[in-house]
Amino acid sequence: MAALTIATGTGNWFSALALGVTLLKCLLIPTYHSTDFEVHRNWLAITHSLPISQWYYEATSEWTLDYPPFFAWFEYILSHVAKYFDQEMLNVHNLNYSSSRTLLFQRFSVIFMDVLFVYAVRECCKCIDGKKVGKELTEKPKFILSVLLLWNFGLLIVDHIHFQYNGFLFGLMLLSIARLFQKRHMEGAFLFAVLLHFKHIYLYVAPAYGVYLLRSYCFTANKPDGSIRWKSFSFVRVISLGLVVFLVSALSLGPFLALNQLPQVFSRLFPFKRGLCHAYWAPNFWALYNALDKVLSVIGLKLKFLDPNNIPKASMTSGLVQQFQHTVLPSVTPLATLICTLIAILKRKTSF
Repeated sequence: MAALTIATGTGNWFSALALGVTLLKCLLIPTYHSTDFEVHRNWLAITHSLPISQWYYEATSEWTLDYPPFFAWFEYILSHVAKYFDQEMLNVHNLNYSSSRTLLFQRFSVIFMDVLFVYAVRECCKCIDGKKVGKELTEKPKFILSVLLLWNFGLLIVDHIHFQYNGFLFGLMLLSIARLFQKRHMEGAFLFAVLLHFKHIYLYVAPAYGVYLLRSYCFTANKPDGSIRWKSFSFVRVISLGLVVFLVSALSLGPFLALNQLPQVFSRLFPFKRGLCHAYWAPNFWALYNALDKVLSVIGLKLKFLDPNNIPKASMTSGLVQQFQHTVLPSVTPLATLICTLIAILKRKTSF
């Protein structure tokens, strides 16, 4: 608090917040880490030791490369720094390898990449109008937003204990949002397109981006009441947005298209065969559905209604990228999941 008070007086409270959370991240270096630590170590080894033609085929480890190409290249760049820490971590056959130097490198790589997240938070704060607020620092929207983002407890756990690079990825998204607020739409669209080729889970946000850009960028004028002036629609701007997306996608997927490996890449990025039930990620109703199937299978084995030899070996809670079949209840297919999702979306829209 004393440091924050001093920073307040000099107008450098943001730097104090950023420095404070960085020091906390350093303290978390020796803490527990999950299997994702090995996942990323293996990806370092794959991209460093193998030619690009084998990246999305390599399966020595169960933790195969299943992120888009930009993230693979990101791992490739990191691997050329990692070799100065511990060359053994870059051996594909060193499964579950860990050393003190490997730990330090991987932890510090996450901390270093969070620089982008810090910069993106600062850019988002610039988009907030704080003129009509109290004089106290804790009442300023910029300060509140900075604390909520920089000191986000969930992000600290997932990235700096569990081990992932979500801060870096969220930094790309926040920077993209900041650029949209700053009316730099093309730059915002470019950053979001790049983000999609780092981690494709952000496809969920793509429709919202598309609608926003269509409304705020492709339509160049409004009526006095704020509604759209339809004649102001700009085909040139639509084409320019499409060109940005195309060029980013071409840069990401082009090498694999040239190698005739796009189907293999997409099979890794969208493993629909694993169905709905992968690890603990099946939410809400489906989690209860899985639990009920597990209970029924245990009861069936106890009462000898089920043959132990016919029980599927793949487990819904193993965390592995694999296909899971329910034992008693009908297995949930990707098509059934898609239909249920569309019905839920339509029902939600009609409720408004």
